[in-house]
Amino acid sequence: MAVLEIVRIPVLSDNYVWLVHDPESFETMVVDPAVADPVLAEADARGWPITAIWNTHWHPDHTGGNADIKAKTGCEIIAPAAERERIPTADRLVSGGDQVRLGAHVADVWDVPAHTAGHIAYHFADDSAIFVGDTLFAMGCGRLFEGTAEQMFANMQRLGTLGDATRVYCAHEYTLSNARFAVTVDPDNAALTARLAEVEAARAAGEATVPTTIGAERATNPFLRAPSAAELGRIRALKDAA
Repeated sequence: MAVLEIVRIPVLSDNYVWLVHDPESFETMVVDPAVADPVLAEADARGWPITAIWNTHWHPDHTGGNADIKAKTGCEIIAPAAERERIPTADRLVSGGDQVRLGAHVADVWDVPAHTAGHIAYHFADDSAIFVGDTLFAMGCGRLFEGTAEQMFANMQRLGTLGDATRVYCAHEYTLSNARFAVTVDPDNAALTARLAEVEAARAAGEATVPTTIGAERATNPFLRAPSAAELGRIRALKDAA
């Protein structure tokens, strides 16, 4: 099975759209297109026909490009079933336990509510990759807009079962602010201090800091490392107020 080609497309102020291509089937999907034009331009430049859009949740900065990309490519839009009314462009609705495919590559759908009530993630177990939308960030997690600390803690616990090498594709470049906050709640973590320095250098050079890995997050992410839902909720409240 051919290795997936995954391209990061920066859009808006800090969003990342992921263009995912299977060179064997020549199928290409887009994860969470905030806007259409940069995505269409990147796909055209590579000669990759977009065959699908996979949404993780309904927020406009994840679905804003759906209609235009669909109009121009005829692609199928896959979206969380629990958010059907908020993603009217969806063709296929999925929820935890379902599977979706890109060529021979199979992704398991995970229910990961908390940031939004119907948020999902797409886990390619055989490819050691997971697309998490706004659930897990490098050294952070999503705000609890429509869910609870208990739900987010359950998400973190499940993500923590994945192998260290699993690549985590999140949707925002929040790493520097997350790292600066993380050291305030975990000041004795040498791995975290070192990672902050690396991230500061990368951002100063204009470099992206994601995807991350489960191993890196296990060592440095205060939300993934939180021992309880109460502690996760406490540090999430501190981050919100920061």
